[in-house]
Amino acid sequence: MAPEFVAGNRLTLLQSGGEYFPALLAAIDAARHEVHLETYLFAEDTTGRAVAAALARAAGRGVRVRVLVDGFGAANFAASFAPDLLAAGVQALVYRPDIALFPPRRHRLRRMHRKLALIDGRVGFVGGINVIDDLNTPEQTPPRFDYAVRVEGPVLLAFERALRRVWEIVAWVSWRRRYRSWTPMAAPAACGTQTAALVVRDNLRHRRAIEKAYLAAIAGASADIIIASAYFLPSTRFLRALREAAARGVGVSLLLQGRVEFRLVHYATQALYDDLLAAGVRIFLYEKSFLHAKVAVVDADWATVGSSNIDPYSLLAAREANLVVRDANFTDELRRSLRAAMAEGARELPPGVWQSQSWPRRWLRRAAYALLSIAVGISGLGRRRS
Repeated sequence: MAPEFVAGNRLTLLQSGGEYFPALLAAIDAARHEVHLETYLFAEDTTGRAVAAALARAAGRGVRVRVLVDGFGAANFAASFAPDLLAAGVQALVYRPDIALFPPRRHRLRRMHRKLALIDGRVGFVGGINVIDDLNTPEQTPPRFDYAVRVEGPVLLAFERALRRVWEIVAWVSWRRRYRSWTPMAAPAACGTQTAALVVRDNLRHRRAIEKAYLAAIAGASADIIIASAYFLPSTRFLRALREAAARGVGVSLLLQGRVEFRLVHYATQALYDDLLAAGVRIFLYEKSFLHAKVAVVDADWATVGSSNIDPYSLLAAREANLVVRDANFTDELRRSLRAAMAEGARELPPGVWQSQSWPRRWLRRAAYALLSIAVGISGLGRRRS
């Protein structure tokens, strides 16, 4: 299913929490009717407390406030925030609170990884930024590098449908009958000139929607592709598309995590470097801070910003949401930001760099990749990829 593009929107690119949270808090504080927030993480830190306080203030002045968090990512939410938010009149739900690792169950990997917000049906937010301090990770300076988009216009109708669908499912399975009341909103009026589509990934009709959007853009690329992904373990189909693009003369650049966050994933990704570099793909390792971005630009007028990494978890298991934009100005702004990040905070790998590594180091990286591939197979994530 191709993305449903809608014209007439106004989009504002926001870089990291320093730009995102002031915009989000201002929108919540200006809310008059309704606030809906989805997030994977809701950390008990300065940012988490500020967002929780804004939500409580909104509920206190009669705004209907709904908050949905993931049961694994926000495992602290029930104890840290839920009591005060519920007392303030906020409706709060937890997506899949069963987080036990044993016995293994495939459905426990199906998390709600989206970061979406909708305020009064007139302002929305989408991207990769959780409710967490940019400096939350130990030894993290400068702040975590990420993106979100402030959205106004008709594409917000897709936000409302996506938010409502998951909210009603969780309310039903949680036996929260009084939370099920939701009046669908009318499409907002056009307020800008930008065209965009909200692309969601779920385990029903949209299992491969985000991956297909990427693959279609890569297949149609004629000039350049820049992909920034915090976790990069793509399918063979995705890797082949990148190699084929490079082979036909497209400049393909990857901005990937340079700092070690999750060791197994970090070293497994390195097992891909030799083949990609040999195919002409440029690889930049972002080392200035922790990379958390999930964005891309293709040619002059295609861009995406969202929650989906290029890895099995995001592309095959989790609920994700990406905004895909067809607009030259937005694409140019994101491209310039990514190029600045590559120039100022990243190190480019020269071709053949990993071939010069000692055989034990190369073997360990191949072993890490094989181990993760086996884990994906055991989990069943690779099945039913129609």
